[in-house]
Amino acid sequence: MVNALEVPPQKLVERLKEELKKFEKIKPPLWAKIVKSGVHKERPPEQEDFWYIRAASILRRLYINGPVGVSRLRTYYGGRKNRGMRPKKFYKSSGSIIRKILQQLESEGLVAKEKKGRVLTPKGRSLIDKIAGEIRGKG
Repeated sequence: MVNALEVPPQKLVERLKEELKKFEKIKPPLWAKIVKSGVHKERPPEQEDFWYIRAASILRRLYINGPVGVSRLRTYYGGRKNRGMRPKKFYKSSGSIIRKILQQLESEGLVAKEKKGRVLTPKGRSLIDKIAGEIRGKG
């Protein structure tokens, strides 16, 4: 049985993104195209399907790191802010984007809320394993 740790992350997220587009409840809100993904960014994301890429990446993070909360995901997607002459400083990513994606994944039954954070449901785990198997089969 192939799992998500045995395939390249870029290929997994790319295939998972295409699979998530088929779900009805996973859709970017209207404000998603004009909002920055964190205070450390200077512009909004340029990718057309940023919402689905981030959702696929969050699913992969949940698969690897077990129960994860919004705060820990904010730290993972954060970055260094260019503050002009002052030294660069680390800032967390936007919590709203991550929270809305997690809520959409919950409504589809791929993620469940527990006491220590969000975890993958068996449906979400099998989706990732199935895609990982397809990637591994293609070589």
